[in-house]
Amino acid sequence: MKNIFEHEKWAKITLCALLSFFLAFAGIKGVQNRRNGDIASVETLSKYGSRGEEVRQIQKKLKSLGYYTGAVDGIYGTGTKNAVIAFQKSCGLTADGIAGPKTLLYLGLGSGTSAGTGGYSSSDAYLLAKLIAAEARGESYTGQVAVGAVVLNRVAHASFPDTIAGVIYQKGAFSCVTDSNWSVEPTDTARRAAKDAMNGWDPSGGAIYYYNPKTAKSAWIRSRPVITTIGNHVFCA
Repeated sequence: MKNIFEHEKWAKITLCALLSFFLAFAGIKGVQNRRNGDIASVETLSKYGSRGEEVRQIQKKLKSLGYYTGAVDGIYGTGTKNAVIAFQKSCGLTADGIAGPKTLLYLGLGSGTSAGTGGYSSSDAYLLAKLIAAEARGESYTGQVAVGAVVLNRVAHASFPDTIAGVIYQKGAFSCVTDSNWSVEPTDTARRAAKDAMNGWDPSGGAIYYYNPKTAKSAWIRSRPVITTIGNHVFCA
């Protein structure tokens, strides 16, 4: 009986040791997998060879902006890469053909919403702040919010693209997106103005156009019905 007992005892000890080793090994692998997962989540970017929904969204956005002419198929091929490069060059970004976080921000495809932005994405808020900083530099705070409101009024208007990125990058709409200042980060004031506009403040009174009468050369823009004047900008319908 003693031998049988000792045999069972050592069998249990051996089993427990093996089980402990297995659990420890599994735990280590789990940590490694999580770490690898974290690394992958940081390093995985949409680039040549990528596939999936994000690639489709990139293609769709680039197509709406006139940079991409291929199929919206979710496959990051040469055409998509070249379109990303062209977009990056136009915005003063590093033209590497990789749709990294900053490129996605500029495209208006950043994920998540920012607090106090009326349900718009953090990328939308960033883009609008960039536009405000570039277009309304030197204007009063109210004037900066008004410029942001014009962009949002266009988004809601049937005659314009239905996204902030679409409105901002619409050909000929805002010359600032093609000059060197577009790569400059927006000021804190411009960021606040963008949030106020997104939360419904519209000092422009519903305007979809604005211009500086000191520099505007277009007879057509001067013919638009004037709603209000704020600082150096005339806001019109």
